[in-house]
Amino acid sequence: MQWYVLRVAANKETTVKDVLMRKVQQQEDIASVVGRIEVPVERVKKVRGNKQTVRSRKLYPGYVFMELEPQENGKVPEALWFMIKEVSGVGDFIGTEGVPTAMRDTDVAKMLAEAEKLEEAPSIKLEFKKGDMIKIQQGPFENFEGVVDSIDPERGIVKVIVSIFNRETPLDIEYWQIEKI
Repeated sequence: MQWYVLRVAANKETTVKDVLMRKVQQQEDIASVVGRIEVPVERVKKVRGNKQTVRSRKLYPGYVFMELEPQENGKVPEALWFMIKEVSGVGDFIGTEGVPTAMRDTDVAKMLAEAEKLEEAPSIKLEFKKGDMIKIQQGPFENFEGVVDSIDPERGIVKVIVSIFNRETPLDIEYWQIEKI
């Protein structure tokens, strides 16, 4: 079996996956041709005012990954193709002239590794690193500019060096209160 990429409507990835899995289980002739169906997501933690929320974010919006066995000519078996096309929100496989292109092994390994990360603890997504210029968006130091000195990803706190009255002053600010310049 090989992995293929199926284009789907935005925000319909999980629905398409669930419908496809249900239909594959109902039809025995198709179940032997289809392996796994994946929609890789990552769990992202947001900290805002001492409240933590965890969200799932799709890594590849608009795509569903399917493991299936193609025919000798490289095409998707006809019964499977018609079953897939009747699902609402499904586009086409990535490929040329009706022949889907299989994913490379390195891409498959990367996608599966990302899909398995879901069991890990969620992390805070920070787009800052030490030395970045930032601007404070909220709080008592709003509109001040500074430089990122250190980052505490567990708490979501960024230590920023700001010039106040011509003196370098370190401030601990929550990550969502600043933006990169």
